[in-house]
Amino acid sequence: MPKLFLGVVHLQPLPSSARGQSFETVLDAARRDADALRQGGVDGLIVENFGDAPFHKGTADDPVPPDVPAALAVVGRAVGDATGLPVGINCLRNDAKAALGAAACAAARWVRVNVLTGTYVADQGLLDGDAAGVLAYRKRLGIGVDILADLLVKHAVPLAAPDVATAARDLAERSGASGLIVSGDRTGAPPSVGLLDTVRTAVDSFPIWLGSGLSLDNAADLWPRCDGAIVGSALKRDGVVTAPVDPERVARLRGALAP
Repeated sequence: MPKLFLGVVHLQPLPSSARGQSFETVLDAARRDADALRQGGVDGLIVENFGDAPFHKGTADDPVPPDVPAALAVVGRAVGDATGLPVGINCLRNDAKAALGAAACAAARWVRVNVLTGTYVADQGLLDGDAAGVLAYRKRLGIGVDILADLLVKHAVPLAAPDVATAARDLAERSGASGLIVSGDRTGAPPSVGLLDTVRTAVDSFPIWLGSGLSLDNAADLWPRCDGAIVGSALKRDGVVTAPVDPERVARLRGALAP
């Protein structure tokens, strides 16, 4: 199966967020970024409410506001239809069910779930995984969307310090995920080669995705060690995550990725 190079459509602040903008402003910017990603040669798109920071947890006691999954669904459908590319949804900070609901309406192929199992300490507080509830809701929706689950998700630390290999095996074997995402510590930071090799040895042929940090500088080392990559910062103008997507940067990274 060919490796997939997915570009991130970082949504500007949604109406209910602390720095909220009109939805039309958000949608127009998303369309421009999605088209730039298409021009540069990505294989698919991940739409996420990146501009909403500081984030709600996405739990029963701190849910994302209703406009968030609505916006993800509308934008996901719009950019998928406009570009002809498959789409994924990430509902930050950790609302997997909202992401699945948006994915069902957007005909998305993937959802990214930051914490599918275990408990992590993040700037939002404690984030608990709910793999059983997430899988049950996917079944109720009747959709076949793939769940890509973060291992040792960025901007957070596990409540217990697990052995990485054991954590990777448990996530691959016990969570219902379709693939594991391995990232660096922060947005735009790459994982180490050593971490990727440890995870690969632990899970064998189970799909591993890069979740942050892939760039021209490290593509030769990191791309051969993964089954796909989700890329945001490196594709923006001057590598600034809040800037618009630069199609020339997308094309250069695309060209550096061996088939």
